[in-house]
Amino acid sequence: MAKKDPTDLSVEEKLKTLYQLQTALSSIDEKRALRGELPLEVQDLEDEIEGLTTRVEKIKNEIGEFQRAITLKNGEINEAKASVERYKEQLNEVKNNREYDMLSKEIEFQTLEIDLCNKKIREANNRIAEKQEELANSEALIQERQSDLEVKKGELEEIVTETRAEEDKLKEKVKDLESKIENRLLTSFKRIRKNARNGLGIVYVQRDACGGCFNKIPPQRQLDIKMHKKSGTGRCEDRQGDR
Repeated sequence: MAKKDPTDLSVEEKLKTLYQLQTALSSIDEKRALRGELPLEVQDLEDEIEGLTTRVEKIKNEIGEFQRAITLKNGEINEAKASVERYKEQLNEVKNNREYDMLSKEIEFQTLEIDLCNKKIREANNRIAEKQEELANSEALIQERQSDLEVKKGELEEIVTETRAEEDKLKEKVKDLESKIENRLLTSFKRIRKNARNGLGIVYVQRDACGGCFNKIPPQRQLDIKMHKKSGTGRCEDRQGDR
């Protein structure tokens, strides 16, 4: 049997198809609602772990820089000590006070350089200790967040597994129903559904009002809807259609 052209459907058939589509989509929404905030919580934890991992790498690099600075300063200390020993030996061979004063000043300068290098090394060691504490705290926090992530992922996977088969069937049903609705009407329905807070693109008339936005519907329009002569889709506050 040839598939009926969506544009050839009566208003009643169009409304029934839209209602079936809305019912299937609402069921999918319910399945996804079961997941609650879990997908967002999983994403937040993954983002936090990524940020912490970046911080850990940065701390490790900073520790490495301090360690390299210490190595450099130790090298400078060794050179200064060697210079001091050399100048002291030369003191034994000076021929006048001028040479003695010059060598004494060099010894004093190199000694000050050694003291300065030792000060820089102490400061670097203190910074390394601080960074190592920060590193340990960050790594512990990563482990904690990783455990939380595994729990959240397990919960999410359990819910997804329970609902996946049914949700896949509903998606197939939605695809089939959409193929039976003319493009203009389907586009309007999707736009209304997207802008509606409750995800409803078609609703019942309840107590003379739209069941979506609760605006009053004129009696003549209500009669047309009941007789399946016209849809009640209009520019309601929530842009929701009426059935």
